[in-house]
Amino acid sequence: MLAARRCPIATVAGSGSSTNPTSQFAESYVTEDLVLRTARSLAREVGLEAVTPGAGAALRLLAAAGNARAVVEIGTGTGVSGVWLLRGMRADGVLTTIDVEVEHQRIARRIFAESGFAAGRTRIITGRALDVLPRLADGAYDLVFVDAEATGFTACVEAALRLLRPGGVLVLNGAFAGGRIGDPAARDADTVTVRETVKAIRESEHWVPALLPVGSGLLAAVRC
Repeated sequence: MLAARRCPIATVAGSGSSTNPTSQFAESYVTEDLVLRTARSLAREVGLEAVTPGAGAALRLLAAAGNARAVVEIGTGTGVSGVWLLRGMRADGVLTTIDVEVEHQRIARRIFAESGFAAGRTRIITGRALDVLPRLADGAYDLVFVDAEATGFTACVEAALRLLRPGGVLVLNGAFAGGRIGDPAARDADTVTVRETVKAIRESEHWVPALLPVGSGLLAAVRC
C-alpha cells in the first residue's frame, strides 16, 4: 500500500486527492476529531497516506450498515482507517488488523486507546497478510478491508471470499489506481492489476459490487 513508503501486502495504499469542488465537499462532509487528525498527521510523519475523511466515513457507514462484529483490516497504518471502522462496528465488535510494520502498529494501538476503545476491541497481528490470512477462520467475518499494495489485490480478494460470511462486504482501497484506472494508455503493473481486479469482481458471480468515488476509490462488494 510510489511516493509514500509502503510495505508489501500490509500497508496503507495512496489516498489520492481531488480539486473537483463536489469531491472536496464530499470529503469534508464528515469532519474528523482530534484523535483522527493526530493519527493522520502521524501517518504523514512515517511516510504513509491514510484513507481520506470521505473514504473513512464510507468505511464507518459500511460497517454500521452491516452491523459488523468481526472485521479484518489489511494494512493497519497508524490507525486512521481502523478508528473509522471501529466507530461503525457493534459495541462488542473486534477489529483484526494486520501489518508488517511493528512501529506503525505501536502508534495505532495508542490511537485506538485514545479513541476510547478497550484493548479487547482490537486484535493487532504483525506479519505479512498472505501469511496471516490463511490462519483466520472461514466465513467468520462481516467485512474485509484491503488497504495494501495493488500487487496483493488478487490474493486478498481470494482470501476475502473465504473469510466473509454470505452478505459480508469486501472493500478495496485504491481502486482508481492513482487516477489512471480509466486511461487505456496506462499499462504499468499496478494499474493493470487494479484494472483486472476491478473487472474480475464486476464479472464474478460471487460478488455484488459498486465503485465508490471517494478518496483514491473504494471498490465495495457484497459476498453472495
